[in-house]
Amino acid sequence: MSNLRPTESEATPLLIDGKLVPGAGGVFATYNPATEELLGYAANADAADMDSAIAAARRAFDNTDWSRNHSFRAQCIRQLRDALMSHVDELREITIAEVGAPRMLTAGPQLEGPIADMGFAADLAESYEWETDLGTATPMGIKTNRTLRREAVGVVGAITPWNFPHQINLAKLAPALAAGNTVVLKPAPDTPWCAALVGKVIAEETDIPPGVVNVITSDDHRIGAQLAEDPRVDIISFTGSTRTGKAVMVAAAASLKKVFLELGGKSAFIVLDDADVASACSVAAFSVCVHAGQGCALSTRLLVPRSHYQAALEATVRTLTGMRPGDPNKPGTVCGPVISAAQRERVERYIAVAKAEGGTIACGGGRPAGKEAGYFVEPTLITDVSNNSTVAQEEIFGPVLVLIPYDSDDDAIAIANDSPYGLSGAVWGTDPQRVKKVVDGVRTGTLSVNGGVWYSADAPFGGYKQSGIGREMGVAGFEEYLETKLIASAG
Repeated sequence: MSNLRPTESEATPLLIDGKLVPGAGGVFATYNPATEELLGYAANADAADMDSAIAAARRAFDNTDWSRNHSFRAQCIRQLRDALMSHVDELREITIAEVGAPRMLTAGPQLEGPIADMGFAADLAESYEWETDLGTATPMGIKTNRTLRREAVGVVGAITPWNFPHQINLAKLAPALAAGNTVVLKPAPDTPWCAALVGKVIAEETDIPPGVVNVITSDDHRIGAQLAEDPRVDIISFTGSTRTGKAVMVAAAASLKKVFLELGGKSAFIVLDDADVASACSVAAFSVCVHAGQGCALSTRLLVPRSHYQAALEATVRTLTGMRPGDPNKPGTVCGPVISAAQRERVERYIAVAKAEGGTIACGGGRPAGKEAGYFVEPTLITDVSNNSTVAQEEIFGPVLVLIPYDSDDDAIAIANDSPYGLSGAVWGTDPQRVKKVVDGVRTGTLSVNGGVWYSADAPFGGYKQSGIGREMGVAGFEEYLETKLIASAG
C-alpha cells in the first residue's frame, strides 16, 4: 500500500466478487482536508459495477455454506483483524490524510479500536446460541417439539459516512459477516481510500470467499440509492444524516427490506447545580472540539443552571479559546479540519443563522488566523438563543456549542427532550438521586454520567426518535443482522 497515489493509473480499486477491479465510471479525486491538496484517486463505480457487486453477494450467500459455517466465519474475521493490524501504520497515515482525523484518535476510535473490536464479532460467531430448544407443547392437541433458530438475513447493503470511516465500516462489516451475511459496502465519496484499502486486504490477505465482501467506491450518490432499492439486497445498514436516512427508508420500502439506521443527534450535556460547574463545562467544551465536532453522538447543547450561568460561560469560553484548530498530523491536535469546503460553508451558515436569530457569538465564529489552507473552523460558543432556535434544534457537525440556561432539574430534562433527536448525552452531578432522575427522564440511546465512557465493542449504540432505528455494536447490533425461524416438529 502506498500513502499517495498522485496519478489516475494508481487509483484504489473496487472489490467485486473477490477481484480488485477498476471502476467503469473512471476515477474520482480525494483531497486532504487539512491542506486542500490532492491525495490521489479512487475507482469510480457506475450502476453496472454496483449491479455486479450485488449479484456477487447474492451468489455467495445463496450458493455457498458461508452462512452456516460459523467457525470458518470467525476464523476469517480474526484473519482480517490481524491483517489490518499489520498494516496499521499505513492505514493511520491514510486516515489522517483523507479524513483529517487527529493522530491521537487513530490509537482509539478512528482506527486501532475498531480493528481490535472485530474480535468481539468473531467470538460471537462461535459462542452465540444459534438454536434454542423451546421444549414440547401440544397446540390443538398435537404434540410438537419447537426449536428457535437464528439465521443470517442475507445480503447486507452497508452505506457509511466519512467522519469515522473505520469505526463505522468495521462496526457494520464484522457483525454482518459474523452473523453469516454477505456484504456490499458503499463508503462516502469523501473517504474512499479507507474502505478501498480494507477491500484490498480482504482480497489479498484473507480466506474470505469471493463475493462475501464487495467494496464499491463512487462519487455518484445514486449508487447508494441503487443499493437501497435493489430487491436482491435483504437489509440496509445506513449511518449518516437523518434527511438521507429518510430517503433510504423510502428507497427500501418497495421491497420491504429490513432497514437499520444510525442517524443524527443534537445531544444535551446537562450540568446540575451541585456539580463542579466549571470543570463540567470545560469537559463539554473539549468534547465538542474533538475531530472538529464531526461526531453524531457529541453533546452540542450545554444546559447549565441559570444561577451558575456566568461561571459556566467563562469556563466554556476559556476552554474553547484554548482549543486551537491545527494540523491533524501533530500528536497534540484535538481539533483538526472539517472534511470539505462544503462542510465548512455549512457550519458557517449555521453561525450566521444564529446571529440573525439574535444569538451572540461568545467566542470563535470564524476561520482561524494563519490557516490560509485547510477547512478549519474556530471552536465556537453561541449564547442568547433559546432551545427553539435553529442552532439548538439542528445538527451542525462542526466545533459549535450552544449554551442554554435552565431553571430546575425538570426544566433541564424537558429542554433535553425538546429535540427531534435522541442519540446521546451527558449529565454531571453529585447527588445520586438527582442524577438518576435525569438519566431516567432523558430519552436518548446513550448517556454518560460524570464522564463515563459508553463506547465499547460489547455495548449497543443507537438512538431514539429521529436518531435512528436499531442498534450497532454489542449483541444487539449483531442481532440486527439475523432473522428468526421457528421449527415445529410433530412427534
